[in-house]
Amino acid sequence: MAFYITYIGIGIALFGFIAGFTLFAVYSERKIAGFVQDRLGPMETGKHGTLQTLADILKLIQKEFITPAAADRILFVVAPVLIFIAVFLGFVVMPWAPELAPSSLNLGLFYVIAIISVDAIGLLMAGWGSNNKFSLLGSMRAVAQIVSYEIPSGLALISAVMITQTLQMQEMVVNQGILSENTLLFLGVWDVSSIGGFFAWHVFQAPHLLVAYVIFFIASLAECNRAPFDIPEAESELVGGFHTEYGGLRFAFVFLAEYAMMFLVAMIGVVVFLGGWNSPLPNMGAIKLATWTTGWIWGVFWTLSKTLLVVGIQMWIRWTLPRLRADQLMALCWKVLTPLAFLCMAISGIWRVWVMV
Repeated sequence: MAFYITYIGIGIALFGFIAGFTLFAVYSERKIAGFVQDRLGPMETGKHGTLQTLADILKLIQKEFITPAAADRILFVVAPVLIFIAVFLGFVVMPWAPELAPSSLNLGLFYVIAIISVDAIGLLMAGWGSNNKFSLLGSMRAVAQIVSYEIPSGLALISAVMITQTLQMQEMVVNQGILSENTLLFLGVWDVSSIGGFFAWHVFQAPHLLVAYVIFFIASLAECNRAPFDIPEAESELVGGFHTEYGGLRFAFVFLAEYAMMFLVAMIGVVVFLGGWNSPLPNMGAIKLATWTTGWIWGVFWTLSKTLLVVGIQMWIRWTLPRLRADQLMALCWKVLTPLAFLCMAISGIWRVWVMV
């Protein structure tokens, strides 16, 4: 009985965190957009507009459920829930600190990639179930985009897996800091096993992994339907995309899933490439900065700090770059990112055999 209570508690805690993060992220994005565009952003509801997002959520919750008469009722109702659950379950294996993860699966990274892919099914269900041609076009764009960009993002992750030799995400983080039992080489030359800090992160253990992370970051923007890859939600030609017919709490679930996905893909990049909960501060002689800033509380702090920094960059890019055309989107994926990801994977194999011996 205690076993089930523990897992229900973890699920409630994760949902509460996602909801809280969404409130914070929406407000932050509005303020970042205001800063980029040389304006103030929300200012009226609460001090400096801090209650604006809460007011928006309360408005959504109070709206009635409206289902179009010609819609497929079952698909229309289930789709937003499936979209959110697919993203929500991805948090199950994410490590937050040393020995702190909801679940520790040996195939953790494989599980995350697989469960996030279910999101595409929910998007297609939303478009088809709405019985609206604009929604259907948006969902087809979204599925084509997600399926395409999963290839370079997956190959980029495999490049790091070939270096660290594990799919267990907690072990993957351990192998990027002073707690590792393996020899860690900065750029394959300098032993930094006892130094730690950012020198031990995967992006610095092998130089091509920095390229792999950039590939993963770009592909993750496309998988989140974030600008400049927000073609499935292009207001100019689709009037909102796959969620055109949704309102109230159903739209809130779609919105919640989008921001949860932003945090999840940012956290995956942090865990696999940027040291996860490991401190960026290295040990320097008698000054053991990495040792002093490694632990349960510090781990949560570093994980959140790195992930929120990446989320901030995602928002910055949204309000900086224009939207790509559909042909530019696919050309970038298949002609640029995928060949580069294959090259990174090949270099990882060579690096593992010839350098990490």
